[in-house]
Amino acid sequence: MSKLFSPYILTSPRGELILPNRIVVAPMCQYSAVNGEATDWHLMHWGNLLNSGAAMFTIEATAVLPEGRITPSCLGLWDERTAAKLADTLHRARQLAPHTAVCIQLAHAGRKASSAVPWKGGQLLPAESGGWQTFGPSALPQLPGEVPPVEMDIAELARVRDAFVTAAKRADKMGVDAIELHGAHGYLLHEFLSPIANQRNDEYGGSFENRIRYPLEVFAAVRKAFGGVLGLRISASDWVEGGWDVGQSAEFTKRLKAIGCDFIHVSSGGISPQQKIALGAGYQVQFAHQIRAASGMATFAVGMITEPQQAEAILQAGDADIIALARAFLYQPRWGWQAAAALGGEVEANPVYWRCLPREAQTAFGKVTIGSR
Repeated sequence: MSKLFSPYILTSPRGELILPNRIVVAPMCQYSAVNGEATDWHLMHWGNLLNSGAAMFTIEATAVLPEGRITPSCLGLWDERTAAKLADTLHRARQLAPHTAVCIQLAHAGRKASSAVPWKGGQLLPAESGGWQTFGPSALPQLPGEVPPVEMDIAELARVRDAFVTAAKRADKMGVDAIELHGAHGYLLHEFLSPIANQRNDEYGGSFENRIRYPLEVFAAVRKAFGGVLGLRISASDWVEGGWDVGQSAEFTKRLKAIGCDFIHVSSGGISPQQKIALGAGYQVQFAHQIRAASGMATFAVGMITEPQQAEAILQAGDADIIALARAFLYQPRWGWQAAAALGGEVEANPVYWRCLPREAQTAFGKVTIGSR
């Protein structure tokens, strides 16, 4: 039997979340919100990926505060207005698909906030172009020549921590099955972890113990408020000499597990333009393997995993428990269907689309019959 199409159970204080297969749609920013509110683009996008055959779909990085958005067009969950729009859009999208677990990624972009959308350069926006003041662990910009972020004081640390908690409660109220905190890709929680971005001289900077303190405090506060499945996405390596690395990541994830983390989603990079990433097929799987071995936590592998056989091999080797894909689903929204056909698995599919299936793929969909017309 294909391991990719075997069930997996994520456990939390609230109980078990049974995933019918090991495929997760990773969070992908759409840069299509208006004043933080979900739009018809999200309805189309979410409905599409809820029909993908994946066991769980993850809503993109969703800002817990307006200044925590990556761009002015990023999704938010910082007040009742943004919460109501997100809840309504999610409810409507879920009506268009077979039951699929939904996770939401809660985020604060830190010093990488106030940026242009990628197709307009992705660079820091000045105030006259719709930008705003950014915040970070230290007054160090992401790129040379940029306006530096404001170093967060103790009151600001508490305010952002509390915003994560409030957003988690709002997400819980709208019925999400899981929450992922964004601790990767150079955004705020990752900035605290990395000595490249964090050069504080108080109890939140300097040593490893001090640099992990704030992300652990945020996680613990959210864990106290949310009893469902809760995990964190991590950049396992900065890919910069002297930066955050996989050894520190492994130790950090042990601490996360001890305070109730249910899964770890292993990515990498994003903290510095000096990064030298060794790109290639499954280039981050090595990190997932090391972190899974060290922490014993449910582990998601992600990054240039594109073929069903490749995903199956990762699971069979014990490198990860779950396969997360992002761009592969943008290019091929029914990737889960194709994987089921290739590996002899089974997924639930909306009958509206059944007649698109080639005859040889019918075994992947128990009730499917292909008509003669």
